[in-house]
Order: sequence, then C-alpha cells, then structure tokens
Amino acid sequence: MRVLLHYDMDYDEPGLDVVGCSEQDDERFFELLPDTEVIWHVLRPLTGADMDRAPKLRLIQKLGTGVNTIDLDAAAERGIAVANMPGQNARAVAETSLLLMLSALRRLATFDRLTREGHGWPAERSMVGGELAGRTVGLLGSGEIATLLRGTLEAMGARVLFTSRTPRPHDPAWRPLDDLLRASDIVSVHIPLTDETHHLLDRRRLALLPPGAIVVNTARGAVIDEAALVDALTSGRLAGAGLDVFEEEPVPASNPLNALDNVVLMPHVAWLTRETWDRYFKVAAENVRRLTTGDPLLHRVR
Repeated sequence: MRVLLHYDMDYDEPGLDVVGCSEQDDERFFELLPDTEVIWHVLRPLTGADMDRAPKLRLIQKLGTGVNTIDLDAAAERGIAVANMPGQNARAVAETSLLLMLSALRRLATFDRLTREGHGWPAERSMVGGELAGRTVGLLGSGEIATLLRGTLEAMGARVLFTSRTPRPHDPAWRPLDDLLRASDIVSVHIPLTDETHHLLDRRRLALLPPGAIVVNTARGAVIDEAALVDALTSGRLAGAGLDVFEEEPVPASNPLNALDNVVLMPHVAWLTRETWDRYFKVAAENVRRLTTGDPLLHRVR
C-alpha cells in the first residue's frame, strides 16, 4: 500500500511503501498524489483540490490531534476516512508549555540575545525575572496535556486553575473562562481550534488578565487574536508571551511578534520529539493495517 509521509523525513515500515515528501515541496507532492492510498499528514493544509489529485486515496491519517488543517467535509464527500491520534504528543507539548512559561518569566529570549552580543552581564534591574511558585496559572482546557501540566505546575508550587467547555463544579480549580482570566498570572492554551474557539482570547478577554500577565499558546494560533496580543505586549500591559503557534504559519518575517523582546517564539514544534514520532508511527502503521484488513480504524474522526 502506497503511503505518503507528508514531512521531510524517511521512514521504513515492513510491508508498507512509505514515501516521504517535504511539506514545502508542492511539486513533488502533486506528482506523488495519483498513486497515494494513505497520507500521513502533519501541518500543511489538505484541501479538496489536493484530494482530487489522489483518486486512490482512502485514508488521511493525522500525525497528531488537531484536524483543522484537513478539509473534513471534502474528505467525507469523497469517501476518504480521516483519523487522528489523541494523546500521543501530550507529554512533549506539556513539557514545551512549561518551557515557554519559564522562558517568558525569566526573559530567556532577551538574555540569549544580549549574551550573544557580548552584553549579557550584569543584568539591569528592569530585567529581573520571576518564579512559577506562588503564581496562579490558568489552563484553557482539561485534556491530557492540561492534566499533565497541572500536576507538574502544582508540584512546582504554582496554584492551578482550569476552564473547560463542560462545567466541573465538583473541582475547586474549575472556573468560567472570564473568571479564570481575571485570576491568572499566566494563561496557557490547550484547546482545539473550532468556529467557537476562533479568537476566543480576543481584545476584551486579554484585557481581563492582570497587568503583567504572561500568555502561552501551544495549541492553535487563531485561538488568540494575534493583533490584540501584539498591542497588549507592545503597550506593556502584558509582560510576555511564549508562542509555538500562530495565525499564519510558517510565520512571515513581517509578523510584529518577531520584533518583541518579551516574546519567546517556536515554529509549531512543541510536539516534535523522537518519542512522539515513535508513538505516531506505531498508531499510523496500525491504522494502515486495519485499513487493509477492514478492521475499524483507531480514532476515526470522519
């Protein structure tokens, strides 16, 4: 069975014909699509037009959780199954979220730049950072990533609150979204991008955060109104941000976030560890086997 791994890496699996293709190489991608039966999809959006170039396509397997980059309606119209793999990148993303919180608190980007320029010591009084212990961290979401992060943060001495679509009145840490924002020194996003969550953190809600708060996002960029975030960071009302995801990806050089010293940026790689890839390929190969035998797919979305 011909499998197209839409990522710039090689992978061998006994019994499978796996061909790799960079997400930036559309010419090769289009050349491979006519014989492709399964796409192992990462980030480059998959459209109905792409699917029309692949008449043999039977399965789009998301290597990860979020399927907002796949035209699900187009896949359903063409009889193409879509599956994801929830939880397989949870530990990597939780660890990266913690990394971004600490990096923003301790002004890592600024210190890194100054050190490389030969001006890193001594630090100015205005550059003194902070610690997680004693701060309130608000988590948007209550899935596996947020759960892992909650335990780690509490072990480090932070007070953790969370919000979720379904109220959890039995848990004293649950808050409605606006109440959570008012109480959070740091807010971290762990929810999917949907019509309901697009720009969930808009200008009004960002203004609810206490002065000097920090925003962290390892979920999807458009959950936050990026222009409003830039304004809050530029004005100094927010102390910093740690961002792995953006409204436009890859991030263009013209993005104003690139010019801000109080922001730590990563290129949507919170999930990217060797261990995550091992888990991804195990699930992906199993679903190809199930597709071949007619068994139900794991984590089918459509």
